[in-house]
Amino acid sequence: MKFRIALAQINSIVGDFEGNSRKVIELLKKARELKADLLAFPELSLCGYPPEDLVFRTEFVKENLRALKKVISFTKNISLVIGLLHYDRAHTYNAAAFIHNRKLVDIYHKIFLPNYSVFDEKRYFQPGATCSVYQIGDINIGVNICEDIWYQDGPSRVQTGDGNTSLIINISASPYYVQKLNERQRMLSTRARENNTYVAYVNLVGGQDELVFDGGSMVIDPSGRLIARAREFAEDFLAVDIDLQPSRISSGKKPQQVTNELSHQGRCWLKTFRLKPARPGRSKPAVKSLINKKMSLFDEIYSALVLGTRDYLHKNGFQKGVLGLSGGIDSALVAAIAVDALGKDNVTAITMPSRYSSLETQQDSETIARNLGIELLKIPIDDIFQAYLSQLKEHFIGRPEDITEENLQARIRGNLLMAISNKFGRLVLGTGNKSEMSVGYCTLYGDMASGFAIIKDVPKILVSKLVKYYNQKSGRPIIPPSVIKRSPSAELKPNQKDEDSIPPYAMLDPVLKAYIENNKTVAEIVKMGYNNKTVRKVVSLVNGSEYKRRQAPPGVKITRLAFGRDRRIPITNKFQQ
Repeated sequence: MKFRIALAQINSIVGDFEGNSRKVIELLKKARELKADLLAFPELSLCGYPPEDLVFRTEFVKENLRALKKVISFTKNISLVIGLLHYDRAHTYNAAAFIHNRKLVDIYHKIFLPNYSVFDEKRYFQPGATCSVYQIGDINIGVNICEDIWYQDGPSRVQTGDGNTSLIINISASPYYVQKLNERQRMLSTRARENNTYVAYVNLVGGQDELVFDGGSMVIDPSGRLIARAREFAEDFLAVDIDLQPSRISSGKKPQQVTNELSHQGRCWLKTFRLKPARPGRSKPAVKSLINKKMSLFDEIYSALVLGTRDYLHKNGFQKGVLGLSGGIDSALVAAIAVDALGKDNVTAITMPSRYSSLETQQDSETIARNLGIELLKIPIDDIFQAYLSQLKEHFIGRPEDITEENLQARIRGNLLMAISNKFGRLVLGTGNKSEMSVGYCTLYGDMASGFAIIKDVPKILVSKLVKYYNQKSGRPIIPPSVIKRSPSAELKPNQKDEDSIPPYAMLDPVLKAYIENNKTVAEIVKMGYNNKTVRKVVSLVNGSEYKRRQAPPGVKITRLAFGRDRRIPITNKFQQ
């Protein structure tokens, strides 16, 4: 039997019930015009994901249920699966509503609640205990939510246990990190083959604080073959015709085993709903299934940074950004991302030279701004720096110049950026990278003073690769080769180089990844071939900089383990590896 499923990959905003439900209704109309049998939306798409502690506000939950009621009235002659919050007086659930022909048939409760990495779902939700199958005429459909499908013995196995369920729909809000789409596709193909079923997966898209959701919704056939895929990092609507086999399944309830991470061998009840087809015997012309091309590695990373920046600003009421443009590679990349995210007319760069700023970096700042077509303001800081030194002179008598004077310059620049931000309503875009943030090679209330740190989770070596990618994509060297080749320097004292204070980035970045992302010990990293003294220095710098990172602005997560939501280390901590 030909069955037409539509997947609506939308960009929800947390708490925007009116805007989110408006999108749902518009796409419901589109699905009905296409004569789709079923339309599915992502996890918690009515309220936005993740809602975090808003879940504890009763009115927030009620408002999302009122939005559901509004949406139901637009489901004539179509089935709808949509993510929402649900509560039963005692507990709140991450849920999926199954609506059929303007009737709320069932609300499925997510069973596997992730509580690792950026997830805290056990803080907010009670796990479900019932797996539902919806029999529309002779077709059986199972619905589950995100994490549920990652487990081999999870709800999908229960829902297809008798071999009669032809389609599993998984609604998801799966955050991006590098190459995550490949992992999802492999897992979904495995679930489809194991259970001899079609799998339709619909994912959220868009930026939410530090997180970016990359979309990439897809449909997999029972052999594990990809037959349709939506775009990455953009809203999309995917309609697919699939041939589902008629099935016969008894009604009522029967217990089935499912591994539940809360109770280990908990019991999941299988519940079946019998429904009449919304449009029996209806003919419809075929739709062409699209498999959108998978992005390259640098395409996806850059797209994540652009989308995360655009959504953070726009969803929080900002249209314009301002950044310090030093002539270095980090600020050059941030400027490029900002232009692609906001438009060149909405980006202002400020160059703030001091006595230590080279003529070459000043010229490169001007070239970058000119090539990007953005406004460039020049505010020299030497007079301000001299005023600071004059005021502090009598208090610093007998003490040589040190990092104090270096940090003064960074904090002057931070103050100037914030002044422009306040006066013109432009959000300050930070330019610090993950390598610097890891070892504390950054200044509190100086270069760390920003509203959004775009490349906070981008290691230095990757910054260089992204700049080369950007120039290649642009077809010309918008960011001058001199910026890429120059040895990194903060230019806060004569002849300064980053390597004066920290190991070379070619050595630093792999050590940081091993320690931070892969959780390796000093001994394990040394066995990888790195110098013991260097590794211990890096680890000491990372551990000693936790207080700085705790005060850092949010930034786009692109790696498996980012600072902030992912990595939660106490500031007061005497443990040493």
